Amino acid sequence: MQPAKQKENPLSFTLRDLREGDRADIKSIRGEGAFKRRLLEMGFMPGTTVLIKKYAPLRDPIELVIKGYHVSLRRQEAQQVLVRRSSIQTPDNETDKKS
Repeated sequence: MQPAKQKENPLSFTLRDLREGDRADIKSIRGEGAFKRRLLEMGFMPGTTVLIKKYAPLRDPIELVIKGYHVSLRRQEAQQVLVRRSSIQTPDNETDKKS
């Protein structure tokens, strides 16, 4: 017997759903254990803004900017990060600055 699927909020997306140049605020991270801990250590905290910088030629991995750092995630990993479109759209040069 398969577990029931949870309905997602239509305003929620995953990092995998975004296009190059899109910004989004992290809502939560699905998953458990080492994977989730690794993302949290890299700064994937709820409320943090992420910029989708670019996709590799076959769309895997995805390069993104978070807290001024460039990070690459596989599409499968990016699908575990729930986001909502960012209400504040900053110029690229401001997203790249380290705080």
